[in-house]
Amino acid sequence: MKKAAFFDIDGTILDHKNNIPQSTIDGIHKLQKNGNYAFLCTGRTRAYVRNPALLEIGFDGIISGCGTMVELQGETLFYKKLEHGLVKDTVAFLKEQRSAVIMEGRYRLYADPDDFEGDLYLAKLREELGEKLLPLTGSEADWEASKFSCTTEKIDMESCRNYLSANYELLIHDIPVMEVVPKGCSKGTGILKVCERLQIPLEHTYAFGDSANDLPMFAVAGHSIAMGNATQLAKQQASYVTDDLHNDGIYHALEHFGLF
Repeated sequence: MKKAAFFDIDGTILDHKNNIPQSTIDGIHKLQKNGNYAFLCTGRTRAYVRNPALLEIGFDGIISGCGTMVELQGETLFYKKLEHGLVKDTVAFLKEQRSAVIMEGRYRLYADPDDFEGDLYLAKLREELGEKLLPLTGSEADWEASKFSCTTEKIDMESCRNYLSANYELLIHDIPVMEVVPKGCSKGTGILKVCERLQIPLEHTYAFGDSANDLPMFAVAGHSIAMGNATQLAKQQASYVTDDLHNDGIYHALEHFGLF
């Protein structure tokens, strides 16, 4: 029976400088050579899954945008596009909350530079995405999105929950950032869609992650693996804690579970 492993990107495969340990690449290749599947399972929407070194690993599919898009061997199984009116209302609300907003879609990301003055993350996005990063203001006719990310330093969280909870799940990170994801979508629902198509029992699935948006995939996977550099909450929710990203954590966990 084939097994499937699902890997978060940031903090799990990639470090903050976009480096990938060679042991991670080797472990994933050995996993696949042994007849198993390897999938990316990321909070990044598809527009931001562009790193050549990452894609060259050769994953069998990509779950992106916290489950808002699911791809299997080049076929799109699912995509959740937010209705334009809802997008407009959500952007207006988050702006009123004085939150710096990144709207994330299948083809592009959108952010107003003035909202991110001095924030190195926007510079990183601009460097990696180039023309795929557009300003929110003035690009309304081009808007296409499946989720949002926003800062939380200035927002009223109770107001956010009251306003957004009818349509979204709020994923609140240890750093002052929140992901706003359509209800019914998560990394966990993405795993379920893949396993249904491939007829893989959940007890034969392995989820690797390090932060808040990984908890839904930890909840559905047969085996949940937190990186050694994961948040405390992720470690508490995981069934197994491996070594840090740079201490061959993925390779050691794949070996521990006999996946190669």
